[in-house]
Amino acid sequence: MHQMIPTMRTRLQHVSLLSLKRVSSGGSTVKKKDERPINANRKSPDTPPTNIEELRTLLIDITKGDAPHSLGAKARAAFGRILDIQDSNDLLSITTLSERIETNPSTITRLAKNLGYPGFGAFQKALLATRLQQPGSFYLNQAQSALLNADQPIKQRAAQLCHENQANIDHFVENLDPKSFETAIRLIADARRVTIYGIRQFHSLAAFLAYGLRLIRADVSVLDSNALGAAEEIGAMGAGDVCIVISVAPYSRQVVAAAQVAHEQGLDVIAITDLASSPLVSTSKAAIFAPHQSSFISNSITSFFAVAECVINAVAASNSEETEQALIARQNLIKRLNVEDR
Repeated sequence: MHQMIPTMRTRLQHVSLLSLKRVSSGGSTVKKKDERPINANRKSPDTPPTNIEELRTLLIDITKGDAPHSLGAKARAAFGRILDIQDSNDLLSITTLSERIETNPSTITRLAKNLGYPGFGAFQKALLATRLQQPGSFYLNQAQSALLNADQPIKQRAAQLCHENQANIDHFVENLDPKSFETAIRLIADARRVTIYGIRQFHSLAAFLAYGLRLIRADVSVLDSNALGAAEEIGAMGAGDVCIVISVAPYSRQVVAAAQVAHEQGLDVIAITDLASSPLVSTSKAAIFAPHQSSFISNSITSFFAVAECVINAVAASNSEETEQALIARQNLIKRLNVEDR
């Protein structure tokens, strides 16, 4: 085992470099069909998507190399940013949309045609098909108008951020792919071991998710929580184990590399991320998406904690009898250790 550790560390470093090249160059790796996340509402190759759900499914397929369409890295990134827009007003003209995602109108027109639409108008119709009915746009518009001036009361500033977080959670719920989510839950519930990887502020999310899952099942850990090395911990796992990776744009290089290595080691990778164009999608068996647009000074993670709670509850519900026994055993331990002061 001691002889394997340097080899595994070298392997992680090597794959990390390869992963970075793939992300920067827009290159893709051919994946097996059973490694695709399960998605609903797939369209035939000759029919362009008619709504936001079908567009998101198409981008996932393009990212995995399983679609008849081929897009470069910049086009995929633009596509992902368009799908993540919450304010429908930004979609009402090609000019406002191009300004919102910081690109040229001609780029959006080319993207629409590459996806099989005759022009922007048809693409716009698909984008607006469900978004005009989303309450998230109302929350975001209200929040944006709350802070036109920097000298507004602190309560209004707090209200803005809270409304934006409400919008993100609403957006997550309305666009949740139930089949992909159910796949993730089944993999977690049936796994021999589960490890969760997120760094910087998402390390706290990884710890929270690990704590919740440990309440209802054994052998859940945070990857590299003791700084002993991601390579060593991934190397100790194998087929039948699950690795949950968490990152949003700008994506953490270490997490992308770890996801690639875990996938190549035979682990089932579950991605919790923001966009269908995320580099974590290509190695995942299931992907769960949550938006994080807000006025917070860093990436907002409130919606991701909501995702974590949904995952924990769903795993608990997947086997209610075992969950009940696990919770009883945990409560007995808490009493014996006199943890709680009543």
